[in-house]
Amino acid sequence: MKSVLLIGLGRFGRHMAAKLQELHHEVLAVDKNEERVNDALDLVTHAQIGDSTSEAFIASLGVRNFDICVVAIGDDFQSSLETTALLKDYGAPYVLARAARDVHAKFLLRNGADDVVYPERETASWAAVRYSSDHVFDYIRLTDDHSIYETAVPHSWVGKTIGQLGVRQRYDINILAVKRGEELIPIPGGDYCFREQETILVLGANRDVQKFLHL
Repeated sequence: MKSVLLIGLGRFGRHMAAKLQELHHEVLAVDKNEERVNDALDLVTHAQIGDSTSEAFIASLGVRNFDICVVAIGDDFQSSLETTALLKDYGAPYVLARAARDVHAKFLLRNGADDVVYPERETASWAAVRYSSDHVFDYIRLTDDHSIYETAVPHSWVGKTIGQLGVRQRYDINILAVKRGEELIPIPGGDYCFREQETILVLGANRDVQKFLHL
């Protein structure tokens, strides 16, 4: 379990708070809007109303005691920038900041952020891949060139084994797992025989996986 300071309870902040709670982490959530704080009370361990651009307020939080500090402010870049800088000034060991554009990310990183996330961009990228390809059910970007895709088992594969199909040699992809309903079969061997209604988790270079998906 990690201790997390989450600053900003807009839509992104609330979704992150809910997921952190699901993962059983201890979360202190902060926002200057009282209504947002009250609405998030059931999602976090503790919550406070406060202005994160106030040096006195940041000093009162003991930020060096948190494993990670998340600046989830999305509607006021100046506040996000000031908050990030103050967190580092007061000893926050790791600061993750939300960015909307590349120029925002550059300034956040220069002012102390250890990493940045682009929630809108990442969601848009996921949706573009997910809904522009037939039979793709999920997509995880690993690098600019490599990703993991969940896709339906091709009909022509049913009744054949991985070895018979020569998946790696023929398609330059790796099958990480097979899903059958709620059952997950990790790292299937060469003698695994595909069945109807299964999906596969495929790892590979994007260009190779896209070729495979359009067979």
